[in-house]
Amino acid sequence: MKLGIFDSGLGGLLIAKSIREHMPDIDILYFGDTLHLPYGNRSAEAIYEYSKRAIEFLFAQDCALIITACNTVSASALRRLQQEYLPQSRYADRRVLGVVVPTLETAIDRGYKRLGVIATNYTIETGIYPDELQKIDPEIKIFQKHTPLLVPLIENSGAQWLPSVLEHYLLPMMENRIECLILGCTHFPFLKNDIKKIIGEEVSLISQDDIIPVKLANYLKRHPEIDQQISREAHSEFLVSDVTKSYLDAAEEIYQAKIQIQHAAFDPINNSYYNAKAQ
Repeated sequence: MKLGIFDSGLGGLLIAKSIREHMPDIDILYFGDTLHLPYGNRSAEAIYEYSKRAIEFLFAQDCALIITACNTVSASALRRLQQEYLPQSRYADRRVLGVVVPTLETAIDRGYKRLGVIATNYTIETGIYPDELQKIDPEIKIFQKHTPLLVPLIENSGAQWLPSVLEHYLLPMMENRIECLILGCTHFPFLKNDIKKIIGEEVSLISQDDIIPVKLANYLKRHPEIDQQISREAHSEFLVSDVTKSYLDAAEEIYQAKIQIQHAAFDPINNSYYNAKAQ
């Protein structure tokens, strides 16, 4: 069986690459729902339905554990997937994990008391970061900023405009005297160097591509029944629900290596995806 990584687009490729570097032998299957991105412009019900369809596809492709690398999915649909869908499905013995709580836990473990978060509009509007922080440590301050232009610029070769856009978003955040900045979107690790130039050395970066592999390794140690199911032959598979040249180019730029992208085609009759190459 495999480790599944799911994102609404291509940003989760940074998580996949980081997991591959941290666990070079683990078998990984990545699925990006490029047909429906960006999820942040969709309703909560649509996000849940898209996510459920993607999760079912990854389980059908023999994934034992799935990481929803998308912060929007973690914010909007994860609890419902875990509590409603999974127990009633034929995959009740498998697991789906998110990225928000592990990210906050890392900030708290490092002793920060004033946190900054940048994320998509939808993630900020759900209030997932302050809500989860309230459960863990209500004394910690959190300051949020929605950054709607960053993902489109990353996925559409807009690097030349990123420095000025980042300054527009980050300089007001710095006025809150934050001690660390959480990158609350899986695309944003791609911008770490540009962000660091703006926030300087006095503010730490908490980036999910650094956090998730470590958290995953710890989770697998605590759950050997899952760990033992995942094969270790160093295989990587990458599928997306819509294939265009711009997506192919962006995928290799984000992953920083040549990768083979396959098409997971949609079957409207069964309301499900299938691996087009495998047919």
